[in-house]
Amino acid sequence: MSSILVTGGAGFIGSNFVRHWLAQHPGERLVNLDALTYAGNLESLADIEASPDYRFVHGDICDRELLERLFLDEQVEQVVHFAAESHVDRSITGPDAFIRTNVEGTFALLDTARKLWGANPERRFLHVSTDEVYGSLGPDEPAFTETHPYRPNSPYSASKAASDHLVRAYHETYGLPVLTTNCSNNYGPWQFPEKLIPLVILNALEGKPLPVYGDGRNIRDWLYVEDHCRGIDTVLEQGAPGEVYNIGGHNEWTNIDIVQRICDRLDELAPGERPYRELITFVKDRPGHDRRYAIDSGKIQRDLGWTPAHDFETGLEATLRWYLDHRDWCDRIRSGEYRDYYRRQYG
Repeated sequence: MSSILVTGGAGFIGSNFVRHWLAQHPGERLVNLDALTYAGNLESLADIEASPDYRFVHGDICDRELLERLFLDEQVEQVVHFAAESHVDRSITGPDAFIRTNVEGTFALLDTARKLWGANPERRFLHVSTDEVYGSLGPDEPAFTETHPYRPNSPYSASKAASDHLVRAYHETYGLPVLTTNCSNNYGPWQFPEKLIPLVILNALEGKPLPVYGDGRNIRDWLYVEDHCRGIDTVLEQGAPGEVYNIGGHNEWTNIDIVQRICDRLDELAPGERPYRELITFVKDRPGHDRRYAIDSGKIQRDLGWTPAHDFETGLEATLRWYLDHRDWCDRIRSGEYRDYYRRQYG
C-alpha cells in the first residue's frame, strides 16, 4: 500500500498535521520520520500511535540510506516536509544545526525523491516554509505575496530561503512535482514553550517574568495551527506542481498586545496573586529582529478555496484552555536542556 511520508511529524505543526491527516484520510498510510530533537515529542501523538494507518520512524532526514529504504519499503507517493530547526533565537546562537537540517536535509529529501520518482506527475512533494524568508515589512507596506523578493535577516530564515530555492530548482531542472507553502506564525495545542504564546502562558501561571523583546511593537500575522493543517492538505490535493502558496491567518498583532491579552484572559480563567500584566518584563531586543510580517493569502483562497476558520479571539481562547488543561504535558517536556537555554536567552 502506498503511503505519505511526513518529516518532523513529532514537532508542533507536524504532530497537528499527522492527527489531522489520519482523521481526514482514514485507511491511508502515514509514515512519520522524526529525529526527536528537543522540540519533537512522541507524547504529542500518544492518542494515535496504535493506529493501523500510522508508523513512526526515528531517524534523520540527512540519512540518505534511510530515506531511500523508506521510500521503497513504504511505496511513498507523497511527502510533506516539516522537519526543520525553526527557532530564530537558537539560530543566532547556533546556526550550524539550521544549515544542516534545513538545507542539507531538504537537499537529501529532494534528491531521494528525484532518484526514485523522476518527474512522475502522480507524486507530490510539499515543502513547508515560512513568511520569514521575505524579510521585514514597514508599517504601511502591503502583505507578502508569493512574488515578494526574498530578504532573509536571520540564520533561520536564510536557511529556509535556501531550502525554498532548492525545491524550486528541483522542479525547474528535474521536473520534480513540488509544492511550497509559506505560512505565518502558528499557534495552538502542543507547541513547545520557547515560542511566544505558550511561553507567556506558562510563565504567567508560574509567576515568572514575561519577557518581551525591545518595545514589544513587533507585528506578526497569527495562524491557528488547525487552519494551517487544512491549508497544507488543500495544497497537497489541489495545488499545481511548481507553485507557491502563502497561508496566513489575517491576524496582525503586536507582541505586547498579545502578551497583554493573554494576561487579561488568564486573570479571568486562572487568577494569580496579582494581575499578570505586572509580570511583563522588557528585555534587550534580539539582533536583526524583523519588525513586521504579514501574509497575503489571496492566491490560495482564489485558486483553491481555502480560508481560515478561526479568528484570533477564538483561536487564542482554545489555546489558553488547552494549556490550562495540559500542565502535566508542559512540565514533562521542559527538560534540563530547555531550562539551560532559557537562562542563556532571557537571564
